[in-house]
Amino acid sequence: MPSQPPYMFEMPLKVRDYEVDSQGIVNNANYLHYMEHTRHEFCESRGLTFRAMQEMGVDPVVSSITIDYHRPLRLGETMRNCLRVERKGVRFVFHQDIYTPGGDLATSAQVTVVAIEDGRLSRGDKLEELLLK
Repeated sequence: MPSQPPYMFEMPLKVRDYEVDSQGIVNNANYLHYMEHTRHEFCESRGLTFRAMQEMGVDPVVSSITIDYHRPLRLGETMRNCLRVERKGVRFVFHQDIYTPGGDLATSAQVTVVAIEDGRLSRGDKLEELLLK
């Protein structure tokens, strides 16, 4: 199996009490929140906010998400959120992985994003310039 390219961004995040069920395990929907938060922080690490992109006429929009759950996260644990981005035609695929404190893969996802520029679906050249510079 070929090795994956290195991550472009990583950040820690702690599981909060309101994100778990009665067994102390993170509810599956919260992983989507963790991944969205990580994408926003990635953009900010590149000097971009979603407000700034919108003011430039660029709106990245999620078109699909595929997520696989491997190991649960539990109350109080600090996870490691990692991502890399690749362009596939007009789509930007965020490969996002979340790791347990012990380094095991908790979830892996592919989040596909397209660019709306000035209210219309675009080829994504402006978004590429902003995200992948």
